[in-house]
Amino acid sequence: MKEPVLKKRLDLTDREFKTLTDKLDDVDDIKNELKDIQTEIKGLKLFLNRMHPELKKQFPEIIKKLRG
Repeated sequence: MKEPVLKKRLDLTDREFKTLTDKLDDVDDIKNELKDIQTEIKGLKLFLNRMHPELKKQFPEIIKKLRG
């Protein structure tokens, strides 16, 4: 009588573990995507600072307005 209950619990635990693993993979993918975006933003800032040096002085003010 205990075996079927234990088997059901084990199956449920196994499914929960798989779900959590899938969610962790999703979070890892999002983390990698955010790193890529961060690198792109750094590149854009570097480019803009070189092409338009006056933006370097205005950048903190622009960020304040964006965060509003």
